[in-house]
Amino acid sequence: MKNLIYICCVLLGWNAIAQQTPAPAQTNAYTIMNATAHLGNGKVIENSVIIIENGKISAIADATVVRMSPIGEVINASGKHVYPGIIGCNTTLGLVEIDAVKASDDDREIGTFNPHIRSLIAYNAESRVVETMRPNGVLITQVVPRGGRISGKSSVVHMDAWNWEDASIKTDDGIHFNWPRTFSRSGSWYNPGPMEPSKNYQKQVDELKQFMTSARSYKGNGKKDLKFEAMQKIFSKDAIAYIHVNGEKSIRDVLAFIKEQDIKAVLVGANGAQNVTKELVAMNIPVLAGRVHDLPAREDSDYDMPYKFPKLLHDAGVLVALENSGDMERHQARNFPFYAGTVRGYGMNSEDALQLVTLNAAKILGIDNNYGSLEQGKSATLFISNGDALDMRGNDITRAFIDGRDISLNTRQIDLYNRYMDKYKAQKE
Repeated sequence: MKNLIYICCVLLGWNAIAQQTPAPAQTNAYTIMNATAHLGNGKVIENSVIIIENGKISAIADATVVRMSPIGEVINASGKHVYPGIIGCNTTLGLVEIDAVKASDDDREIGTFNPHIRSLIAYNAESRVVETMRPNGVLITQVVPRGGRISGKSSVVHMDAWNWEDASIKTDDGIHFNWPRTFSRSGSWYNPGPMEPSKNYQKQVDELKQFMTSARSYKGNGKKDLKFEAMQKIFSKDAIAYIHVNGEKSIRDVLAFIKEQDIKAVLVGANGAQNVTKELVAMNIPVLAGRVHDLPAREDSDYDMPYKFPKLLHDAGVLVALENSGDMERHQARNFPFYAGTVRGYGMNSEDALQLVTLNAAKILGIDNNYGSLEQGKSATLFISNGDALDMRGNDITRAFIDGRDISLNTRQIDLYNRYMDKYKAQKE
């Protein structure tokens, strides 16, 4: 009897914490009428008609120019705005649920060189944190491991799935490198000292180069080496080397490393890259710019450098998108649209700012053939907002679709809000 009671409690507890059931595959067509469509490629259609069939955008046009007969469910979005799904780069969503609970923390492995580690198989599609992304329009993210000199492989997933297999959009899109720091802070976390040159910088760079040399010479004969095998896609340029680096000197060293190794690379974070834009453009290296809502990286930096940094890169011709690593990074990932809004507030055009979290991100992640913009033939991964999605005052999403599936926008927070609002209303009555 006690065992039966225990099993029932477990089942009830699981039901209480489980995410909503993922939306089924699209069966009926949708026609979105009269919305202002922000295509994600810099263009806007003021009065649009969008038809969604079989998970794809089968038609999109200016309703004042092209007459189309609506099919399926007609969604009157007059006065509203339609956007492509926001794409969050360099996140640990689904890898950690509660930082203080070790059993729910799976964002890193022990060891220094772990290129064979796959973040995707640790991704928890049932995460309570994941579901909080959707109400802000964040429908796709890159899930990235942390730690070590080489952290492992990232993958691109969508935010409404039964499991990691269902969630995957692009599996093992790249391997993440953490470049050694040229400077480190002395003292302790509660009494930090001044920044000092790292005594081990060159040694750590040499160790990384030695690992690359060993991996490149690996032929697979005899004993199998999973780490060296994982690196072969980097050498063949079938996978991207995401190099997490900050500081102008470090970035210049990374550029030399990329040339030497002849690899396809993306810089992540890249504080100080505004001083090496000519080299980045010449080498065609994109940047995932560090978190916009942050403090300047250096004491002598402009106070607003994090806000204007993406625009400086964009104006110089660098392909740039936004990333979110840092404190509380999983929960903060819901702010990706507002990061773009802040960059807009510091001089970037609205549609260019939108591209920082849509088409530019899709291009860098290698999924732009199907995601990142509202175009005929692409995935119907989009949302409808009552107002400006890049402004938290206007970001009020009424419908959202992933691959044409009409997904839930409910969250635990919304349930609690409704619960206590009902309580207060009852008390007033």
